[in-house]
Amino acid sequence: MSEANWYVVHTYSGYENNVRANILKTIENRNLQDQILEVLVPMQDVVEMKNGAKKQVSKKMFPGYVLINMIMNDDTWYVVRNTRGVTGFVGPGSKPVPLTEAEMKPLGINIEKKVVVDFDIGDTVTVTNGVWENTIGEIKRIDHHKQIVTINVDMFGRETPVEISFTDVKKMD
Repeated sequence: MSEANWYVVHTYSGYENNVRANILKTIENRNLQDQILEVLVPMQDVVEMKNGAKKQVSKKMFPGYVLINMIMNDDTWYVVRNTRGVTGFVGPGSKPVPLTEAEMKPLGINIEKKVVVDFDIGDTVTVTNGVWENTIGEIKRIDHHKQIVTINVDMFGRETPVEISFTDVKKMD
């Protein structure tokens, strides 16, 4: 399992939302949902005074930058780097540097590590932790956003769906 990290991509100023939309489209077209997990243009609400009236508006926190939560490999690097409007990753030379947890915390972005799994719907897994420990079940649904799988377990002679965290299941060979 590879680990996803947050990276900063430099864009032409004013193209942040276009870059985000283009990357999301490419993720869908190339089926990279399990490698590029999130693409964000961080916004903040500010109060502006115009003609004596207060108005609340959303402004980009970092004009010219887009944050991407992804697994860095040749494919994902190529897809992001060659997106129209992207000038490059932030980092020395051509080597992207992931953001640290300390750098992510002030942004208010969830810094939980995304777990990339090597199982699919229909696979048999063993629960390794919690109330259902040592229970064996078949995966019926995978929710990458919530980082959970739904498995069916036998309870009182009935198949019952149970949601288990990615980190608490292990694929059976």
